[in-house]
Amino acid sequence: MNNPAAWFEIYVDDMNRAKAFYQAVFDVELQQLEGTEYEMWAFPMEQESYGASGALIKIPGYPSGGNSTIVYFSCADCTVEAERASKAGGTIETPKKSIGQYGFIALVVDTEGNMIGLHSLQ
Repeated sequence: MNNPAAWFEIYVDDMNRAKAFYQAVFDVELQQLEGTEYEMWAFPMEQESYGASGALIKIPGYPSGGNSTIVYFSCADCTVEAERASKAGGTIETPKKSIGQYGFIALVVDTEGNMIGLHSLQ
């Protein structure tokens, strides 16, 4: 049996603004996915490693924000990424809080109005 999540997409209205936000928060460089019908910029990924990867995507007629699915990003300490999100133009919806034996989470809203989760074990 595989883990249920295989891929995620975060819908955006302003790709340059969204790329700048996610690159600043997670200190990564997103790479453009070539050969797709829409503009997509992927998070770093390794095909053979554990976990799901995903991309920012811009599709006319599919606005950002207002979604009911939250993608959680793994972090060493979710406070660090939450603070980066705030400095990069996002907002902290829920500061770091314990979820008991499962570690800690924080919720932030990106520059496109999408809420994302941050998860860490400490």
